[in-house]
Amino acid sequence: MSVSDPPDIIPVPKPRSRYLRGVGVGERNGLLPCPDVKADTQTKSEETDIKHEVSVDGSSRQLRSTSELPDPQDVKTSCSETLPWPESLCISTSSSPDAARAADVVSSDDCPATPDSLSNDQHDSDKASFTDQVMDVRTEICTNGEIQQVPKSQDLQNKADRPNKPRAATIRVSRKKQTLSGQRQRADVSHSECAVAQSSWLDVWKGRKHNVLWATLDGHAMSLWKKRTDKFTEYIFHVTSITNIREQDQGRFSIHFQKKHFEFMAHNEAVRQSWLMSLYAMRGREPITAPKQHGPLIMKDPRKKVYTAIRGYSLWIYSSKEDFSVGLGMMCVSMNIASVKTTGRHSFSLITPYRTFNFSADSAKETAVWLERLNEVIRSALSYSEVAHRLWSSPCNKVCADCGAANPEWASVNLLVVICEACAGAHRSMSSNRSKVRGLKLDNKVWTEPLIQLFVLYGNKAASRVWGHSIPPTEQIVPDVSPDQRLEFILAKYHKGLYRKAHPLATSQKLLDQRLREVVCGPNVEETLSLLCSGARVSCSTTNPELQSAISEAESAGQALQTELLRHNEFVEAPDFEQTRHSEEQIEELHGKLDEERFLFSQENESAACDVLDLTEVISVFDCSAGQTHEFEVLSLTDRLICWADGRDALLSHMLHIMKIVLVGAVADEDLLGVCAVSRAFIREGAALQCAEVWCTLQDGEMSIHTKHGCADTVTLDSQTRCHLQRSENCILLEFPGRTLQMQFELEHSCLQWHELVQKAMCSSTDAQQRSGSVPCSVDRCISHITQYGLKVEGLYRRCGVAPQISKLVDALSVSPRGTRLETDELSILDISGALKQILRQSFEIIPNAHRPHWLKAAALSNEEQRLQMYRKLLKQLPPDNHATLAALCGHLHTVQMHSQENRMTAHNLAVIFVVTLFQELAMNAALMQLTKELIVRHTEIFMNHVETDGEIITVL
Repeated sequence: MSVSDPPDIIPVPKPRSRYLRGVGVGERNGLLPCPDVKADTQTKSEETDIKHEVSVDGSSRQLRSTSELPDPQDVKTSCSETLPWPESLCISTSSSPDAARAADVVSSDDCPATPDSLSNDQHDSDKASFTDQVMDVRTEICTNGEIQQVPKSQDLQNKADRPNKPRAATIRVSRKKQTLSGQRQRADVSHSECAVAQSSWLDVWKGRKHNVLWATLDGHAMSLWKKRTDKFTEYIFHVTSITNIREQDQGRFSIHFQKKHFEFMAHNEAVRQSWLMSLYAMRGREPITAPKQHGPLIMKDPRKKVYTAIRGYSLWIYSSKEDFSVGLGMMCVSMNIASVKTTGRHSFSLITPYRTFNFSADSAKETAVWLERLNEVIRSALSYSEVAHRLWSSPCNKVCADCGAANPEWASVNLLVVICEACAGAHRSMSSNRSKVRGLKLDNKVWTEPLIQLFVLYGNKAASRVWGHSIPPTEQIVPDVSPDQRLEFILAKYHKGLYRKAHPLATSQKLLDQRLREVVCGPNVEETLSLLCSGARVSCSTTNPELQSAISEAESAGQALQTELLRHNEFVEAPDFEQTRHSEEQIEELHGKLDEERFLFSQENESAACDVLDLTEVISVFDCSAGQTHEFEVLSLTDRLICWADGRDALLSHMLHIMKIVLVGAVADEDLLGVCAVSRAFIREGAALQCAEVWCTLQDGEMSIHTKHGCADTVTLDSQTRCHLQRSENCILLEFPGRTLQMQFELEHSCLQWHELVQKAMCSSTDAQQRSGSVPCSVDRCISHITQYGLKVEGLYRRCGVAPQISKLVDALSVSPRGTRLETDELSILDISGALKQILRQSFEIIPNAHRPHWLKAAALSNEEQRLQMYRKLLKQLPPDNHATLAALCGHLHTVQMHSQENRMTAHNLAVIFVVTLFQELAMNAALMQLTKELIVRHTEIFMNHVETDGEIITVL
């Protein structure tokens, strides 16, 4: 069939399993309704109507007629043929994102099925007319029951009006971001000098799956990462796997492979254009090397079947064989930093500094082949050196501690870091009294057995936690960084100590030296490194001759590793670190939304993400709400976020999400209700010098301390607590009866905020006790839990819970009101309401027996105004705690009766139940039941603060 010769007959599409219901077109022609007319005709119309893209070499195809069916052989060829790239790279531009997706019907991404047969029989005019109808229109049933035929061009336009959109933002954010002066600017210049190198956050769609990923392009491969600091990708593909690039509007573009494609959206047009320029610049790249070994394996943690291939010095991992064929990988593991070992007859492990991969094969023979191939690649990638191989046996030592280059062959023996040759040159510029650089293959005499053990057991792993504790991802250097940037980073890291994790005793030289002499007597080498990093002196003159030096203490205790580390730091110049970072502060107004462990930022409400904050980097959260303003503050070492919400519920949901991520261990939602501050701190108790890293929360006058092991300790802030601010050390000293705690924070702002909040908690506790008393914790916990989760439970307080469970709850609440776990299902709410009634009746007498006759007399007054005034007078005569409890109970019941349409508990029903709680043996009196009802219904009038003036009652607001 020739392209220029239209067919005489337009065949009806092949029937499918689905049928178009309610279409009467065929019945008018005396035919049965055509199966799936809508689906098949739409596909055919898209086949024949969509204009083909123009390729880079300028070739084009003639637009087919609307009534023309493509040749089956042509269709099959266009679907299965692999286009060489970049010689025949297709770059198409469409005014609408979905217009490009509609055009994808004829691409290899969504290949139309080839008709099984083409009929050559002649149709009569009626049947031909029916065929024309089903090919040129789409039949729809309107809401009024009429049948409407929509032209296919309009149908395609409707589809084009529904592009993929990022999820809408949920909160407004003002971000104050701090960066080292000049460093970011130079990094940007280095990117602009290379047309291929590119990196940014992009919104990514793979089918219907949407994510925000950090995308990088290094000239050979494009990588997509969940976090900027991740070491392994979500997706990776070589540039020669790309078959098509399509430009779209609204910051969008798409990258196509043989059978798959990604859609991307940048946060502005400039970023999109830079990506397209970099992608176009990669035409003519050499194809990826052929695999030396490939085949299926089972990867554990999580357990899934993958397809793997050894290419060059890397192991590529694909999710399926199909992805392997199109070149779309999950991740790529460099063999330069890996080692392999057998873990079973059919299994083996691939160990890297960042992750251990566990694989299993179908047979022992396949396992042996994979082990042989992997070891062969690793051996060919490494040069032999006994010291180097021993140090590289620790995965973290197989990459440079500063830039991440593979197989570093140098080390700083006093800083305990293994580094590459380029970074070694920068270390030498600091002079030997700062960093003692030695070669792994040259200086054999220095490498004693204790020093080798120090590097194998600690090395880069411990040093990165001390010297590189708080390196922002934007300031971390890479192997191909410029010499000036490398030197600036290394000076900032080791000479200025801008990224170090300072020891909690760093502000006191005397305590640092004292703690060093204590620590070296034990095996804690990492704390010794932290003390040396913070300025502890190995050799210090002292007027007390009885005190031994730290080296003598370590030798006496038989700690060979400690002694070796101290000897290499004995004559090192004491560091003179900058206490503050000279930084530039950038303020941005953004929109934010939470995504698991990430905070996504965008410049517009529904635009693509422009930046992402890893929530595991958060060190403080503060509730700063006041009045009708709902806001909270989030702090990391480099960012300060002020987040605004439209309502209290939205604010609490965002705070709760962040707090559950940063707090160690499983924390129930209800335990975080009312928390106004969360911060990471170092706690030192009493006169001890040992410090513990903890998370602290402040809630209702109580401070909870959460350790890394998930344990929690609670202290009460009351009138007997004393709080002292030690601003120069970022410390707060809390003195309790019989206990003293020193809290040290990483940021001055966190310290000042905590000091202010602790002072408020102490003052409010004192004022509440003096003025209005307090509600028992068990009562307050039950009321708040039922108010939050039980207002819609039908028959609340009328229906009974399970008696044994109620008794357990009462006992648990009496021991630990805040620590008792309360469930949220309906039956548990009934148990909690039963426990509240039992606590009020048995453990607490709200209205004392001596006061009850006066309440009875007041209830008998016929004049309503006089009756309410008497209630107020009687309330003033109650003890402060009784007054507070009665006010809290009646306020809660007032809220319950406002939901009576759902819970069926009116004020009368509640009064019948609680009159017994309040007046016990006098509960059968009708006047007291009416009094109880009035306390519930008119709670605001009775319990508000009123002042009597010459017979008038003035409400004090």
